[in-house]
Amino acid sequence: MRVAKLPDDRYPAISDLAIKAKKRIPHFAWEYLDSATGGETAMHRNRTSLMDITMVPRTMKGIIEPSIETEMFGKKYSAPFGIPPIGYTSLMWPYAEQILAKAASDHRIPHCLSTVASDTPENCGPIAGEYGWFQLYPPRQKEIRDDIIKRAKESGYHTLVVTADVPWPSMRERQRRAGISIPPKLTPKILMQICMRPEWALRTLFRGQPNFDILKKYVPEGDLKKIVSFVGGELGGCLDWEYFKEVRDQWDGPVVLKGVLSTEDAKIAVKSGADGVWVSNHGGRQFEASPAPISVLPEIRKAVGNKVKVMFDSGVRSGGDILKAKALGADFVFLGRPFVYGISALGEKGGNHVYELLYHDMINNMHQLGITSLEELKDVELKFA
Repeated sequence: MRVAKLPDDRYPAISDLAIKAKKRIPHFAWEYLDSATGGETAMHRNRTSLMDITMVPRTMKGIIEPSIETEMFGKKYSAPFGIPPIGYTSLMWPYAEQILAKAASDHRIPHCLSTVASDTPENCGPIAGEYGWFQLYPPRQKEIRDDIIKRAKESGYHTLVVTADVPWPSMRERQRRAGISIPPKLTPKILMQICMRPEWALRTLFRGQPNFDILKKYVPEGDLKKIVSFVGGELGGCLDWEYFKEVRDQWDGPVVLKGVLSTEDAKIAVKSGADGVWVSNHGGRQFEASPAPISVLPEIRKAVGNKVKVMFDSGVRSGGDILKAKALGADFVFLGRPFVYGISALGEKGGNHVYELLYHDMINNMHQLGITSLEELKDVELKFA
């Protein structure tokens, strides 16, 4: 019997990486990564909704060789999962975006760079290569929007993701309690947390204070405080269907609308030229009363049919979760926190380790289910608690 070979058997699950990450990065960085908004019921609902779905295995299938290679927008990927846009990632680990872009390229999965990442498309695009996607938080000024899109295209990004589920900054109460602010306020409490994590502190000192590097160009000679003010006044709150159509016309590759939970929005997105809709509630970080994306995924899949691709995130922590989302209609699944847990725990090796965990877990689960291809998931019996 073959057993999966992992890069490090001390961390055989995403939860093990989370435990290690919490011990390795400052408390305020952990709270930024691991928290949601309100009482965090949306974040927990994302998990419990996935956990309440079970899959009935079929036995007596003899020798099977599962395959999870997937095609999306004309490109082949080694697996049906990828790394979504994550803002301010270098707060958790220096050079996070470049580490994740390289892991994506090495393993042939998508890496989506955020507009509010701590690195630029010019740096990360060549690393991600043909596996690079770019996420746009919609700027109010057309000139800035057009320039960001131009920079992404010139840096090699081929798929554009327009985020719709951040019309206004959420409260993020847990982050406030932790004293998180941008720019950081170096209070005695924060300084003590930094001193307790010397490796993180030294690497961050070498890399420099995390910033919104993509946006520096638009705030000449601006410090982080001015850039944060620019982000608050310039990004978000302006997206409507006309704006989306303008972006669709400007980008000559696939365009995906991210943050869709309504079947009506999904239908309008298709009519407005979207090549894909991304079912997500931002990991529970924006709107506490939102439904768990997995609960609306089947009806959105039904609403758009096979006209566009359907992506999914929020609450995914394992290869089994990915298979559940695939069985309920997702073409592709993205995981944010797990990949950042990985690099926070293991640094440069973290992205590779998370990929291996998810890949082998998917293959293992397919053996248990008795299926050889992702297409066979449509025949798997699901049960709901």
